Amino acid sequence: MGILKRGTTWWIDITAPGGQRVRQSAETTDRKAAKELHDRLKHDLWRQAKLGDKPRYTWEDAALRWLNEQGHKASIRDDAKKIEFLTPFFKRLPLTELTWDRMQAVVEGQKGDKAPATRNRYYQLLRSILRRAMREWNWIDSVPTIRLHREPEGRVRYLTPTEIDTFLRNLPEHLGSLTRFTIATGLRRANVLGLKWSQIDMQRQVMTVAASDIKSRKTLGIPLNATAMEILRAQIGKHDEYVFVYKGKRLNATVNTAWRNALKKSGIENFRFHDTRHTWASLLIQNGVPKGMIKEMGGWKSDSMVERYAHLAPEHLARHAAVIDELLRKDVEPTPLQSVKPVKRT
Repeated sequence: MGILKRGTTWWIDITAPGGQRVRQSAETTDRKAAKELHDRLKHDLWRQAKLGDKPRYTWEDAALRWLNEQGHKASIRDDAKKIEFLTPFFKRLPLTELTWDRMQAVVEGQKGDKAPATRNRYYQLLRSILRRAMREWNWIDSVPTIRLHREPEGRVRYLTPTEIDTFLRNLPEHLGSLTRFTIATGLRRANVLGLKWSQIDMQRQVMTVAASDIKSRKTLGIPLNATAMEILRAQIGKHDEYVFVYKGKRLNATVNTAWRNALKKSGIENFRFHDTRHTWASLLIQNGVPKGMIKEMGGWKSDSMVERYAHLAPEHLARHAAVIDELLRKDVEPTPLQSVKPVKRT
């Protein structure tokens, strides 16, 4: 049948050599463009049937399959947002034509004012999708080389105990309780804002965070210390379902005018809510808690996330540093030079 018009849009109707019927929108009101797409699809179908060419999968095909297969990822929403941003630029583009130049033009052209790490997340997603298309789906034969920006070392901003005390006193009661609880437990923002009474066992003094709410996708059991228990007891009766509320409703924001005003009054700069988690980990490691324990308590999947705090507690290296100290303390007598007697000639 070729092409036909439905309303103002042209549609393609092709029967492949094997008898398979392909019907799809050309997504255009231009007949010439629709005919060009029709001829291209018909040519590709013939080559696939007669010469064994691989189907020409597009960016949309890959993106949709990626989202379906990676639905279990904690960061799948971030992937979906990035894909939504990229799709208008790569619409109907065959994966074989998704070159490094095309990717760079979009990411740098549209996100050039963002931090290197932000741009790298787009490149890494593109690379992951293309590698999956090559290695597992067998859709393409190769993946272009993708060059990432150099990133500065991970940011670690934390407060000292004195700064914590000052800051908490300058926060309103509802934010102060939530912030203090977060520093006491190391919970992520989403986990503490959505904390429910059903997750807490007051008798055993433990709380549970479901695997679906943790990046590592493993259920996390958190022991509640005396500070955390004190805060929880003060919250009893304020809401039947959620722990932290304001005026009878669940809290859904942390960094607001009250937060910023408290920082200003406390003389604290460059401190985000997520830095409460950095504060928790930093104080633990500075007070001798093993990195393995911090990793388990914080629900981190890899050691690298905890290693960023290692420089805050170099005491474990002191014993090894002392080796050179012992060597330098030894009184080593210099070896005297031997006098050389002249050789008699005969």
